[in-house]
Amino acid sequence: MGKTVNAQWLGRVSYEAGLQLQSDLVELKAADPNAEDRLFLLEHDPVYTVGRSVSLTDPEFSGLPHPVLQINRGGKITFHGPGQLVGYPVLDLRTRGQDLHRHLRLMEEGLVEVARLAGVRAQTREGLTGVWCGDRKLASIGVGVRRWVTMHGFALNVCGALEGFEHITPCGLTGVKVTSLEREGACLLDVRAVAALAADVFLGVL
Repeated sequence: MGKTVNAQWLGRVSYEAGLQLQSDLVELKAADPNAEDRLFLLEHDPVYTVGRSVSLTDPEFSGLPHPVLQINRGGKITFHGPGQLVGYPVLDLRTRGQDLHRHLRLMEEGLVEVARLAGVRAQTREGLTGVWCGDRKLASIGVGVRRWVTMHGFALNVCGALEGFEHITPCGLTGVKVTSLEREGACLLDVRAVAALAADVFLGVL
């Protein structure tokens, strides 16, 4: 484990604003090894994002009900919107073994524990990044790295409508159903309250 992570709740912000916060901190940390590691926790306005290797000319991306942004993470298309807890760990992997695979697995581990604390049994699936309830996808993970400093992170569906996912093939996985803590019978359905759980859990995991 590296330095202590400072978790910060931002509320609801645009995707562009969240991306700028990450980019600014990544640049600071890349230049200054003593800059703090931080976990931004927030909700986004409705938006689709696609990874850097995806072609925006794909017919799937035409006619979507919300904006589509291409960003510097791995993975394919996903949806962000109200009712979803988004977490962006901006961490210096130079102090954490320079192991991106381990970083992904720790995020999964943390999300499984957050779900448990909210009253939902979740798990990982061999060969598939993210967190699941049976064959239903509860949380997605996608990361980017600049000079061994991480950005992007996880999206945990907490409550509310999931219609945004119905227009896409989430993460490129055909036939996968998306679920939320609410749909799985969670005892905690407030995004900020789940963010507080996540802040505590990830303080001990990342």
